Amino acid sequence: MGTTTPPRTLAEALRARGDDSLAGLLRARPDLLNPVPNDITQLATRAGTRASVVRALEHLDRFALQTAEALAVAPDPAPYDTLLSLLTGDGLDDGEQHDDAGAAITAALPGALATLREQALVWGEDDRLRLVRTARELLAPSPQHPSPTGLGPTVAEATAGMSPGRLQEILTATGLPATHDPVSAVAALSALFTDRTRMAELLDSAPVEALSVLDRLVWGPPYGEVTPNPTPPVKWLRDRGLLLPVSTRTVVLPREAALHLRAGRAHRVPEPVPPALAAVAERDPQAVDRAAAGQAFTALATVEELLKLWNGGGPTILRAGGLSVRELKRTATALDVPEPIAAFWVELAYGAGLLASDGETDERYAPTPASDEWLDLPAADRWTHLATAWLAATRTPGLVGGQDAKGRALSALGPELDRSAAPDVRRRVLALFAGLPPGTAPDPETLLRRLRWERPLRGGPAPAAPAAPSPGGTTSGGGAEGTDLRSRLALWTLNEAELLGITGRGALSSQARALLEEGEKAAAVRLAPLLPEPLDHVLLQADLTAVAPGPLERPLADMLSVLADVESKGGATVYRFTPGSVRRALDAGRAATDLHAFLAAHSRTPVPQPLSYLIDDVARRHGHLRIGAASAYVRCDDEAVLNEILADRRSTGLRLRRLAPTVLASQADPGPLLEALRDMGYAPAAESADGDVLITRAGARRTPPRTPPVPVPEGPPVPDDTLLGAAVRAIRAGDTAATVARKETPDSPSSPGPSGALPRTTPAETLATVQAAAMTGATVWIGYVNADGAASQRVIAPVRVEGGFVTAYDHTADEIRTYPLHRITGVAELAEEGT
Repeated sequence: MGTTTPPRTLAEALRARGDDSLAGLLRARPDLLNPVPNDITQLATRAGTRASVVRALEHLDRFALQTAEALAVAPDPAPYDTLLSLLTGDGLDDGEQHDDAGAAITAALPGALATLREQALVWGEDDRLRLVRTARELLAPSPQHPSPTGLGPTVAEATAGMSPGRLQEILTATGLPATHDPVSAVAALSALFTDRTRMAELLDSAPVEALSVLDRLVWGPPYGEVTPNPTPPVKWLRDRGLLLPVSTRTVVLPREAALHLRAGRAHRVPEPVPPALAAVAERDPQAVDRAAAGQAFTALATVEELLKLWNGGGPTILRAGGLSVRELKRTATALDVPEPIAAFWVELAYGAGLLASDGETDERYAPTPASDEWLDLPAADRWTHLATAWLAATRTPGLVGGQDAKGRALSALGPELDRSAAPDVRRRVLALFAGLPPGTAPDPETLLRRLRWERPLRGGPAPAAPAAPSPGGTTSGGGAEGTDLRSRLALWTLNEAELLGITGRGALSSQARALLEEGEKAAAVRLAPLLPEPLDHVLLQADLTAVAPGPLERPLADMLSVLADVESKGGATVYRFTPGSVRRALDAGRAATDLHAFLAAHSRTPVPQPLSYLIDDVARRHGHLRIGAASAYVRCDDEAVLNEILADRRSTGLRLRRLAPTVLASQADPGPLLEALRDMGYAPAAESADGDVLITRAGARRTPPRTPPVPVPEGPPVPDDTLLGAAVRAIRAGDTAATVARKETPDSPSSPGPSGALPRTTPAETLATVQAAAMTGATVWIGYVNADGAASQRVIAPVRVEGGFVTAYDHTADEIRTYPLHRITGVAELAEEGT
């Protein structure tokens, strides 16, 4: 049996992988699939491009990234033991590197290395580990881009271009044998810095001030500025090569010397284990579910109220898009919530497809037709619709009130609020919640630390102070503004999840857990028993109020909102009947008898006499005056009423004049005239040109049908198993065509050309070769040009050749296909294995 040859390139390492391993690579780095690589070599090339490597590094956890950083400063290739020692140190650092930490690193390193191998960032056997060149360039130190480890260049790199005389001076100062060979001089200096005994003796002879200089550089950044006449400690270090010149004013601590001072560690604090989530409180899971359900009910009521508020046409849209500050404040007042929370509800309704622009000349926001369908759903289904839309939304209402890169204010529903990272952050935050025992409320600060460990390159510095979520959608504490966007998104997620009822009292609810793990139907089943049942009755009181002890059925709530005004909300809603509210119901076409019957049917208490009198009194006066267009006119059968209006000083601005005993004309428009007379205490009714009373029901303005905004994903989508399987088969087949040995016939033009070129044969040779392959069951390599003129190479096993077509099993597509012979540019037989 022969021995396995170690891979010499990344392409060879990928070629040696199994199909499951290749599928794992494509799943972890889906950008490699667009388009599907032709073969393994192209896959390896694409995996080494800068953009792809940067994206892969951004998805590493902190310890996997620290492992890659250690490999970037290790020799290339590096044995496994060298990598391990860079992470654990050599144990000679005064006992600061505890045995527990070393054991944790030793246990976690194989997993981190497996992750790097799976993502094709590291390849090679354990005795020859290689970091992909692009990753090494990104993570290796340079004056422009210091290494994340804080290490500087090696002695060989820092002394490149240094004169032999200067090298000789350094060797003499350190007591090393003189040599005029620059390579030998650099090797001798490197050996000194890596020899613990001799290095310790050299540092023992250093001035105390020189050791202080090294202490400031040892953990990075390793570069420092010097004056033309440096101080004696700096001169002592420079003379002995412990500080090497980078320019006339800059010196650097070489990597070998820094590693000695660090006791061999590449990182000051390796983090092999993710930070644990601290619990703020352990709550009763049932209490959590009830609290979350109560907040979910509030969320539904708030969104319904917002839709009702904008039912007849909402606020106008700014020229640059979005809501003005004044309109947002007005909406917040109507919803009785702070402005940041109002921005959240507006954005949520927009993201769920319930609100949109009406597209008119005077462009306004209004409910969509889908909002009517949503209102007809059961309460639990309405909540799952909102929660699912929130999870996938890229809209970030927490940015409202801030400024963009150009200093322009960010407005609610504006075009600058999309952040592609938002869905991923929400999912990760809730996944951490789901990993805790039911009823556990995690500490926000430890949650942020955990998120930064999972995605360190996408995280920012830790907050200067603990940042606690506040009800207003912002964060309290000075550290919130210093965090990066993803940390702010995480804090906003905590606030929004509580507002929406995903969490209750800081812990994940069971209905939200079901939504994440099982889907919308399971979540609705869990939530439905926790929501109050809608009521079909109210309690009428003698003070002209009605008390709704719970949520009302939609028809009852709609009618009551027209007939009465909401006075207070809470566990029970209080409605107040006023002359204006009763007149509003009469304007909507209801008769007094209808209102009496409605109240009697839906009240659990007798209808109070004052309320009956109020309805009858308003109905008796309603429509006694008639308003039409003259510009406008007032018509009344009772001349005394018209005389009273003319005598009233408040009617002076209406410029009324009598046209007939029962008709007054006005230069005001009908609408303002109607409102003015109502303000004077009358109850006029609008009249059509035919003399009929106009019924003014509550306006229902709807936008054209519209689908909710499609969230823009962060990076390419994760491929499914079907796509991965097809891609792996195509890559394997293309690689077979590109690398398999082919039979060469020196006296025939069928010999393949240079690597990657399509075979060229005459039509007669092509026909003869595929016929022979069909008879023998052989596999051949063909060049093929499709109807669009695109050329490709394929590996096929011909089955039948007739009528100018060849039917064959295509290894590239993994299916039977038929090819016209005239589109085959050439064919080459594949050599048998071992020939």
